[in-house]
Amino acid sequence: MDILSILIFLPLCGSLFILLLPKGAEAPIRFIGTFIAFVELLISIYLYIVFDKANPDFQFVKNISWIPSLNINYFIGVDGVSIPMVFLTTFLSFLALIVSWNITTRVKEYFILFLVLETGIMGVFLALDLFLFYIFWELVLIPMYFLIGIWGGANRRYAAIKFILYTAAGSLVMLIGILSMYFVSEPHTFNIVELSKQGFSKSFQCFVFLLLFFGFAVKVPIFPFHTWLPDAHVEAPTAGSVILAGLLLKMGTYGFLRVSFPLLPEAAVTFSYAFAILGVINIIYGACTAMAQQDLKKMIAYSSISHMGYVLLAMASLTKTGLNGAVLQMFSHGVITGSLFMLVGVIYDRAHVRDIDAFGGIARQVPRYASLMFFSCLASLGLPGLAGFISEFLCFAGAFPVFKILTIASVSGIVITAVYLLWMLERMFLGELNPKYADLPDVDKREFLALVPLVLVIFAVGVYPRIILDTLGPAISQLAVRLGGG
Repeated sequence: MDILSILIFLPLCGSLFILLLPKGAEAPIRFIGTFIAFVELLISIYLYIVFDKANPDFQFVKNISWIPSLNINYFIGVDGVSIPMVFLTTFLSFLALIVSWNITTRVKEYFILFLVLETGIMGVFLALDLFLFYIFWELVLIPMYFLIGIWGGANRRYAAIKFILYTAAGSLVMLIGILSMYFVSEPHTFNIVELSKQGFSKSFQCFVFLLLFFGFAVKVPIFPFHTWLPDAHVEAPTAGSVILAGLLLKMGTYGFLRVSFPLLPEAAVTFSYAFAILGVINIIYGACTAMAQQDLKKMIAYSSISHMGYVLLAMASLTKTGLNGAVLQMFSHGVITGSLFMLVGVIYDRAHVRDIDAFGGIARQVPRYASLMFFSCLASLGLPGLAGFISEFLCFAGAFPVFKILTIASVSGIVITAVYLLWMLERMFLGELNPKYADLPDVDKREFLALVPLVLVIFAVGVYPRIILDTLGPAISQLAVRLGGG
């Protein structure tokens, strides 16, 4: 059984099935779309269980000749780096569709686009042929553009166009880098495994590394390529924000780990210090800008820029500890920020406002909502025992032996993060309740069903991070040795 192809194409098949349903059948459309995402989640859990954690190589590989004249193959596989991202994709997609049941406008189109989006993201994390990788990378842009542009906020068209322009421009530059490796390799190939054996010259590696950097940097996003992100987050529907922060940002850092670092190791070493500097800028700039925000959703959007900076700093160390920390931070941030954006959606659906100072002490009025928000914020600021702490700790532990001054400077991001999150909690949930929200309803059963699994995963990874680290270990060790940091 080709389990990876099922993971990639089941959502696409589901979207085609929904396409055949009548437009007015909204209840069956919601159920079928969510059920398909649930089946995807079950398959990914099974894959995680049967995955050989001691094997650093790609597993469940499928390699079929696709375009023989250009040596392009349908080549997919999973290893310790990609399998946490596979689970994260199915997990967040399923929960995002649960919170999407309140969508009432063009329900059929919404669920079709969302399932196509899941296919694109899954393909990126499983593709081992750069041509196939690029197709899935571009496929992600189309449904996300429409999800923002149709179901977004007041400025949704501006945000959608800005998103597509930034990401498409970065992708075109990245394509030049991919084609450069293809034409220089002997024989010409897009095969990631074969390209890693080519031994490109250092000057060529640096040239291609910079080309790939623009495509991946826009997705992360790395300062100064970040300006599309706050607009896209603020205008996107709740589920769109969850997928943007939880998965699309991870595509950028995953691209570095899957393509740039293993295929261009000398260039990775050459640019490692500049990479670390950009990581520190992301951490401090994102945190300071988040602290200045009055809009709750925009604050969390800028916090994502800050937290992705920890991934960049850890990756730049090129050490086993740093690379482990980077992937664990990618996973932890995906779960934590998914929870935060869902909670923003919950309060916005009720109050139709995201102004932090508008609410006052609503903790007494919505105690379940307040508890979930406090928990997610404490995880985001790195409270010991939760996923955010151990992932950031490993990022610092890996980076400190290599970049002592930069790592010390980046620790200030934790302090600033604690300031803006605790200040937000005080203004929203403590003090005197705004009479306007005296009848504000608490979290309902559907929302609670979507949020509780996130809480459980955040706690589980924080208490027992080996759930992820044992899977990462062999593949990360192999990559670290290749980069000279083993």
